[in-house]
Amino acid sequence: MEEINIKKKLVDNWFNYLQMEIIKNFEFLEKQNSGRSKKFIKREWGKNIKKQGGGISFILNNGNIFDKVGVNKSTVSGTFSKSYRSNILGAKKNGNYWASGVSVVAHMKNPKIPALHFNTRFIVTENSWFGGGIDATPSIKDSKETSYIHKKLKNVCLRNKKNYLKYKKWCDKYFYLPHRNEARGIGGIFFDYEVKNWENNFKFIKELGFTFIDISKNIVLKKLNNKWNLKDKEKQLLKRGRYVEFNLLYDRGTKFGLNSGGNVESILMSLPPLAKWK
Repeated sequence: MEEINIKKKLVDNWFNYLQMEIIKNFEFLEKQNSGRSKKFIKREWGKNIKKQGGGISFILNNGNIFDKVGVNKSTVSGTFSKSYRSNILGAKKNGNYWASGVSVVAHMKNPKIPALHFNTRFIVTENSWFGGGIDATPSIKDSKETSYIHKKLKNVCLRNKKNYLKYKKWCDKYFYLPHRNEARGIGGIFFDYEVKNWENNFKFIKELGFTFIDISKNIVLKKLNNKWNLKDKEKQLLKRGRYVEFNLLYDRGTKFGLNSGGNVESILMSLPPLAKWK
């Protein structure tokens, strides 16, 4: 028991650090074309039972670069309802859990810059494991950008002896809208239930966090001053409609948050400020 508590503390501290590093990166990007950066608004929340934890959300709306971006970090514990326990590894017997993670969704003002999503987490039930991923959702195709993202993700997987092709296929399968018969975006990597070799998995989780910062910084800086028009914005708003559909109908993170007593506003921060349907 003592060993798992040490692991929890190490992971929790890392996610605290990573959240602030992502925020610093985004605030740097925000002031690149105006010299002035809109600041994130901090919102803290706690579960009804204080000892079961809570989280901190940082939200930035209507910025220079970001239409909306949320950077969430939470550490919570409790007991899943009996109807939900079978959905979570190791929770079927008593339903007890502990979970910590960082999640980021960035919706861009410029429709030529893709929406970006990042999540890493550590969950403890009768088992314990890491999960997470990075993916991008462009509204305007850019094959060079797609290649760049996948190359960066492949490299971080190879450095950590992770199966990139497996993670890529998992991502493609996960971020798919069956009712539309289409992918949400260009994919990326997605993984879950990494239960073996905790030290190596933790190293991978940390490197993946830095990789997300690097990818987001390079993509935004490259397209910062790209011109766009109302037709481009229309494409973006329609694509955001697909984003909303996926997150409300299929996303496991949304369901996990709602079933673990999470803060509804923080869980739904992934939704864009504006979207459109035909």
